[in-house]
Amino acid sequence: MEHFPGALTPVESDALVDRIEAHFSEHGFGLWAVELPSASSFIGFVGLSVPSLHAHFTPCVEVGWRLARAYWGNGYATEGARAALRFGFDELGLLEIVSFTVPANIRSRRVMEKLGMRHSPSDDFDHPGLQEDHPLRRHVLYRLPRLNWREQQSRSPRCGSGGDRLS
Repeated sequence: MEHFPGALTPVESDALVDRIEAHFSEHGFGLWAVELPSASSFIGFVGLSVPSLHAHFTPCVEVGWRLARAYWGNGYATEGARAALRFGFDELGLLEIVSFTVPANIRSRRVMEKLGMRHSPSDDFDHPGLQEDHPLRRHVLYRLPRLNWREQQSRSPRCGSGGDRLS
């Protein structure tokens, strides 16, 4: 939770699960639980969501992820996010998917770049849910239009369906 205002309490964590479930009910998509078949344990989530914040790029659909630290650096966020992008563009017919984080979150920014998302400094914004003097208020926005996704897919060889390592 290095790039978040703080760790969630058990009550806040339960409320997050409730919001994720409500999001699925309202939108028909959301954040998927990530489990490793070899470990049979929950390691985090990845998927699509409609952010509740108000900014120059909303309304929108965001691809996002949060994984337990022990599972960073294994490609799970990238693999899961690719599956979410495929679902968003191919099944939902979205025209664009975004992702955002604080500038210092280099790991997530690398995932965004691996996904073919592009950053423009003119899109950076102050998160409206954080106070003006909060050190995590500034955010960078990455975008991926469906057209760019399709071009990227046609140029790269097909890899697994995204379900070969995660479930």
